[in-house]
Amino acid sequence: MLKKILFILAAAVMTLHALGDIRVYSTENNPKSDLPAKVKASLEANGFTIAADTNMIKPFMIQFQHSDYDVFHLLTAFHTNDAQALVLKYPDAGIFVPMGFGIYQAKGEKQLHVSVLTAEAMAKIMGLKSVDPLLTDIEKTASKAIEAVMPKATVAYSNDNPLPAEGPLVSKFVYELEEDDDPDEIADDMQMGIENNLGPLGFVLSNTLDFNDVLTAGDTKESPFEFYNSFSICKLKVIYNVAKTRPEAAAFAPCTLMMYKRKDSNKIVTGFPGVYNWLSSARVENAEAKAVLMKAQHDFEAMLTELTE
Repeated sequence: MLKKILFILAAAVMTLHALGDIRVYSTENNPKSDLPAKVKASLEANGFTIAADTNMIKPFMIQFQHSDYDVFHLLTAFHTNDAQALVLKYPDAGIFVPMGFGIYQAKGEKQLHVSVLTAEAMAKIMGLKSVDPLLTDIEKTASKAIEAVMPKATVAYSNDNPLPAEGPLVSKFVYELEEDDDPDEIADDMQMGIENNLGPLGFVLSNTLDFNDVLTAGDTKESPFEFYNSFSICKLKVIYNVAKTRPEAAAFAPCTLMMYKRKDSNKIVTGFPGVYNWLSSARVENAEAKAVLMKAQHDFEAMLTELTE
């Protein structure tokens, strides 16, 4: 168990403003085609590594016996080169490694939509005072990939200006190690605890990523991190309920939990984007959707706190 625990809720610097935090691409898809697969392939062709591609229709039908959508994919990916440079510059950028792409089409609808966060939104959530060019490049490359397979797509921002944030945009825990602590052992114990506790709370671990292996290129390059892992975590009830009114919020799902330790530090850092991003950026105002979001936030924080007491 950890000897010292410092719990931090890191509020983002609210100096960045865009027309909207989520960019939504819409194109004709009637009759339905294999556009989701084409979006995935185009991202790969433009320098992204796909972490996971989850078709949510079957899980919706199994748990709720209903789906409002004929198409609903949660696609997570990271720009192979830019993400490395971003994490080396801002270690907490791991909350976007991978980042989310929502791909959805409602029943009876003729258009398919792809939602993704803007560079301004990611900078705001990270707490930056200005948009780093790396974030801009990631956004431009993602746009290029999407537009390559959706050349006639219209582009809109989700509901213009986001709502004021009701809480911290990043929930961040910092664990201070004592001299005789083994950080790898603690990280392994914590990861096991996370994996064992997710199911009973209704969460699903859709993907794990050893990003330090990417940074070291299979031990051929140096990394400033002793380890750097990320975990893609979602809660089906959250996605199902939020999608009823704000499907574009799929750009936030699954949530990425980062866990890292720098070689020159005695701290293990974990953090994840809070549900306050969903409420603000996607303007989630539906009472039921807000309730399941807040329960997910509280359950996840409680789980991490319990694991480290």
